[in-house]
Parts: sequence; structure tokens; C-alpha cells
Amino acid sequence: MAIPVKLEVFEGPLDLLLHLIEKNKIDIYDIPIVEITEQYLDYIRQLETEDMNVVSEFLVMAATLIDIKCRMLLPKEINEDGEEEDPRAELVQKLLEYKMYKYMSFELRDRQVDAGRALFRERHLPKEVADYRQPIDYKTLLANVDLKKLHEVFQFIMKRQEDKIDPVRSTFGNIEKDEVDMDIKTVYVEQYARSHGRFSFRQLLEKQHSKMEIIVTFLVVLEMMKTGLISIEQEEICGDIMITSKAGAGTA
Repeated sequence: MAIPVKLEVFEGPLDLLLHLIEKNKIDIYDIPIVEITEQYLDYIRQLETEDMNVVSEFLVMAATLIDIKCRMLLPKEINEDGEEEDPRAELVQKLLEYKMYKYMSFELRDRQVDAGRALFRERHLPKEVADYRQPIDYKTLLANVDLKKLHEVFQFIMKRQEDKIDPVRSTFGNIEKDEVDMDIKTVYVEQYARSHGRFSFRQLLEKQHSKMEIIVTFLVVLEMMKTGLISIEQEEICGDIMITSKAGAGTA
């Protein structure tokens, strides 16, 4: 008659490995890979589950243990620093990280349990006590204050107010939005060009009333030149720019 054996449930292959190491009181930095692999495989053989995702995780770790076991039978590999590489090093690192997170979860769980046992009573004070304010003794407060100290305090406060002022931005005036209608300015320049035929660009800009109007007028002139409504000439470098209308000209 077979004796039923109830297996412990582990959260994953690392949990099982850590259990085997602690059960056998093994130094985690010097794992006897042969012994641990055999015990691990014994557990795999007794594992009864239909969840292939769970089984595959344990099988991957079993393959890793067998691979480490085989590598330990081969000559030691030498790294770039001339030191022998331990095939178990990566597995040991993963086990140490898992152990740290596992014990941290235990600590958080204990704190949650302890917090659930703590009870707090809401503060309830009589209105007279809650509204009480300790009276101010002005004589004691101003005992060592004279006109000199008051003047020093005043100067200190005024200095702090001056330090808050931005020396650059404080000189700026109010910035007002200067709106110029592009369509209206385009009609104006086209009519001006047709009525004058040939005219000075400087003369056109001098008729504008603000910087924004000058900028918009300049953009309109560029667009008219691009579409072929006007032509531009400049006889000398830095000389005046002459504009000629191609849509029909009047007197210059």
C-alpha cells in the first residue's frame, strides 16, 4: 500500500531552492550542486499539477542546475581578470536577491498585522480648552526692545523687500498686445503698390505706426514678391530698395 506524501507548495523554483539550502544548512555561497540538484529533481518527479506554466518554471530551473552541474565537471573558465569563474555565481546572486525580497515581504506582512491591532481614539477636547490661547505678555516681549532695535528690524524688513524685486524685470513696462490684421494689411499694400507703381520700400515702412505693422508689412511684401505681384531692385549694397508693381502702375 502506497503511503500518500503531501508536498509543500513553493512560490517558484527559487523558493524551492532556498528551502532546500536552509533545510540542509548549506552555505549559500558554496552550494553542493550535485546534492541540491538531486533533491530538486526528486521534488519535480513528485510534483502534481496541470498548470504548464508552473511546471515549465520548475523544469527550466532543473535544466539550469543540470547545466551548472555539467560545467563544474569541466576545466575552470578564466575571466578577463585572470580569475576562475564559478558556474554557480549567477544562481547564488539570484538566490540572495530572492531571499532579501522574501524576508522584506515577511516584514511588511508583520507590520500589516501589527497595524491591524492598533486602535486610535479621535481627539476630543472641550471647546474651552481647544479655544484657549496663551495670553501674550507684551512687557516681557518688548523688555529689551528700544528705538535702535526697532530701526534695525525695519531696515532688515525693507532690505528683504528690495531683494525680492528683480532688477531686470522691474524696469520692464507693461506689455500690450499689438494686433495687426494680415488680410487688411495685404489689401493696403496691394492698393499702395498699384497707386504708386514704383516706390521706395523705406517710404512704405515710414507710413506704418508700430513695430508690429512694420513686421507685417515686410511679410506682405515678401509674399507679393513670391507670387510675382511686385519686383524688387537695389542698386547699391545697403542702399534703398525700390519696389515696382506688376499689376498696373500710376504715378511714382
